[in-house]
Amino acid sequence: MKQLLICTQNKNKIKEIKNVLKSFELEILSLKDLNDCEEIDEGGKTFFENAFIKAQYYGLKHNILALADDSGLEVFSLGMKPGIHSHRYAKTTEERNEKILFELKNKTERKAQFRTVLALFNPQTKQTSYFQGIIEGEISYSLKGDGGFGYDPLFYLKSFNKTLAELTLEEKIKISHRGLALKNLKEFLNENLDYL
Repeated sequence: MKQLLICTQNKNKIKEIKNVLKSFELEILSLKDLNDCEEIDEGGKTFFENAFIKAQYYGLKHNILALADDSGLEVFSLGMKPGIHSHRYAKTTEERNEKILFELKNKTERKAQFRTVLALFNPQTKQTSYFQGIIEGEISYSLKGDGGFGYDPLFYLKSFNKTLAELTLEEKIKISHRGLALKNLKEFLNENLDYL
């Protein structure tokens, strides 16, 4: 059975990705499964570069088909910050959410989007395929919901009248940025089974 390495330690990301790819005959591994705790310096200037850096590094290191993502929150009135620095915007999730609320406290323009870029790297062919997902919403005035992770309690969706953190996992996967990118990946794999 072909193996696929998910290049993350984040249990929430692993759960989402495994859920979407469960229909494929794949042994899906994560860095946790390989006891690989090494953190690499991504250092890219875009989501595409950072996803590629991770996928290529771990794909070559373990000689396994590798899937990596880079995701972030882009707030329009903050010049698309935090962007690729979303995870490093502050030390903890709570501090990151508080920082966003503080920076927007006098702003009525709260439009934002989440972006995910997935890179699928094949160590045998050295080929990389990319899949992107974007979801638009706005930053709420307070934290709502205890599901999801990261900035989810701040990201408000008018169509649901809820934040991402108030959605079920199934609802979130259908419409989230990572869910959309994974949908594109799944369609690609269905059409290119020889890739596996």
